[in-house]
Amino acid sequence: MLIAHKIELRPTLQQAESLNRACGSRRHCYNQLLAHFSQPEVKWSKTAAYQHYMTVLRRAFPWYSEVSSRVTRNAIDDLDRAYQHFFRRVKAKAKAPGYPQFKKKDVKDSFALRESSKFDVDGRELRIEKLKTRIKLRQPLRFTGQTKQATISKSAGRFFASILVETEDYNPHAPDQPSVGVDFGVKDLATLSTGEVIPANQKLKKNLKQLKRRQRNLSRTVKGSQRRAKAKLSVARLHQRISNQRQAVLHELSDRLTRTFEVITIEDLNVKGMVKNRSLARAVSDAGFGELRRQIEYKAQWRGATVVIADRWFPSSKTCHACGQLHDMPLSQRTMACDCGNVMDRDLNAALNLNQYGRDALKRDLKRTHESGKTGSLVSGTGVDGVNRLIQICRDLDGFL
Repeated sequence: MLIAHKIELRPTLQQAESLNRACGSRRHCYNQLLAHFSQPEVKWSKTAAYQHYMTVLRRAFPWYSEVSSRVTRNAIDDLDRAYQHFFRRVKAKAKAPGYPQFKKKDVKDSFALRESSKFDVDGRELRIEKLKTRIKLRQPLRFTGQTKQATISKSAGRFFASILVETEDYNPHAPDQPSVGVDFGVKDLATLSTGEVIPANQKLKKNLKQLKRRQRNLSRTVKGSQRRAKAKLSVARLHQRISNQRQAVLHELSDRLTRTFEVITIEDLNVKGMVKNRSLARAVSDAGFGELRRQIEYKAQWRGATVVIADRWFPSSKTCHACGQLHDMPLSQRTMACDCGNVMDRDLNAALNLNQYGRDALKRDLKRTHESGKTGSLVSGTGVDGVNRLIQICRDLDGFL
């Protein structure tokens, strides 16, 4: 299993200068290649890019040799992935194909060493080729195994190393409860069908006053001055702290869900459409629904859980969980009051409907697969022993088989 561990670096001034030089070399090489192949008469190919890199760029810019040769060489792979993404979107006739863009200084600066011989991790120290001294890590590597890749990135003046490890010592906690429905929301981050409510994850809202003050101070400084650089760094570090706080909540929730429940049913939210509502845009972006879904899906694969994605048009909030009657439920109405006598919180009712949706979808897919004799992943996030495990889940749910 390949797992990456992202660790903060604690470099000295000389080491930080070398890391900045490596980030700049990679960015410069990427932009030079992009400028060359953006000419009308020049067509992109990875072979042509390598030839241009060896015969032109390395001779024209001898300071590339001050850092590891793989730093600039891997810029070719990065640009190749950007072009492949562009070609796929053009072939699919997407509205915005997304042609590769030039990289800017201090905006997602990074470089990668994709060969194990170019770096080494020993305890709380990281060795990088062409760097005479080892860089201190904030914590040791969590996993034991063969290191495959190291990606050094810079964010808000701090350096981080993402170490990719091929390991077999990851022992995930097996889920011990059958199923749950999870309703995402703005008022509360998530409401579970068990009745548990996760409070809203509005970290930006809590820091908005301080952020406004720092941005106001930044706008008053002179461009190019040292005070402006300090004010810009202050704003960037506050943004990073807000992002870290948000990520901590999302990781905690996704980790607990995938460790506890065998089947997790969530909604297929149209986040891009939701942020177009000017009244909800900030709250929706602050909640991080898309990131939470991504974390739940990949952690479910690690732990053998099953993630069921409800249809986008499934009326989870409008359907009475007790009798199935549909109601008009504007956002201002927070309680489901049905003619059958069922009175329930809107979000809890939606979570219960999602849980039932997941059970029904699991049974349908299992029955279809069982009849056709097919095996494999039935629902997003299914583990290795797909069919046998799903059969056992359905037996635990309500004795379907």
